[in-house]
Amino acid sequence: MRIIVKGRNIEITDAIRSYAEEKIGKVMNHYDQIQSIDVVLSVIKNPSVAQSHTAEVICKFISGSVKAEENAESMYASLDLVADKLNRQVKKFKEKQISGSKNASIRTDKLPEEEAAIE
Repeated sequence: MRIIVKGRNIEITDAIRSYAEEKIGKVMNHYDQIQSIDVVLSVIKNPSVAQSHTAEVICKFISGSVKAEENAESMYASLDLVADKLNRQVKKFKEKQISGSKNASIRTDKLPEEEAAIE
């Protein structure tokens, strides 16, 4: 799995990069079908905007993707918020994939001949 950290209007320091990789990397504990995670950190340089730090994460799976975005007063706070949001979304995506695959599996479905033989 790859974690790519990019910045808009901000220089990505090693401390921010390692913090983002640590927080967002915990998503791998929930689902192992993740191909890559793109993290885009941006800052709005307008003093009238209170929550000027934005963290946006796109998590790409084999069968889809999940996007989460959060704003906060500091970059670390926005990373914390988006990591929690992403964890919830990945768990929900995983549950949908598992429950959907159980209903559509040809291995668990009985053939009409088998049902007639049982009765």
